Amino acid sequence: MSASDIGPVEYLLLGFPENRFTGEIVPAIADLVSSGTVRILDIAFVTKAADGSVLAFEYDDLGEFSGLDDIEGDVGGLLSAEDLELAAEGLEPGSSAALLVWEDLWAAPLARAIRNAGGILLGGERVPHEIVLAALDAPEEGA
Repeated sequence: MSASDIGPVEYLLLGFPENRFTGEIVPAIADLVSSGTVRILDIAFVTKAADGSVLAFEYDDLGEFSGLDDIEGDVGGLLSAEDLELAAEGLEPGSSAALLVWEDLWAAPLARAIRNAGGILLGGERVPHEIVLAALDAPEEGA
C-alpha cells in the first residue's frame, strides 16, 4: 500500500472512571474492522492507581481485548510511551482509558480524490454527542 492510498487516521481516548472497563466495546470494534470500515493501527490501555502510579498495556496483554486477536494486519507500535503518558495525565486516580488509533477505510477514496485534486485539509473536529443532541432538540427558529 502506498502512502497516497491511506485514508484519514483518527484516534480516540476513551475514559473508564473507576476502572469499569468491561470489554463491551470490543465486539463493536471487531465489527467495524470485519466490515472494512476501519483498520486498527494501534490500541493501548492505561490505568492510574489510587496512589497516582500509571501502568500501560498493549491490547493483547488484556483479556478484555481478546476479541480483537483475529483482526487482520499488524496492530501496534504507532503509539509511543509519550502518547501513553499524555493519555494518563488526564485520568483521575482509580480510572483507566483505552487509546485507539485507526484508519478510516470508508473515507480513503474521498481522501485520495481530495489529494489528487490538490486539496488539503484545513481543519476538522468531531462534534461531541451532547452538542448534537442539544442542537437536534432545540426548537427551530420561527417555528
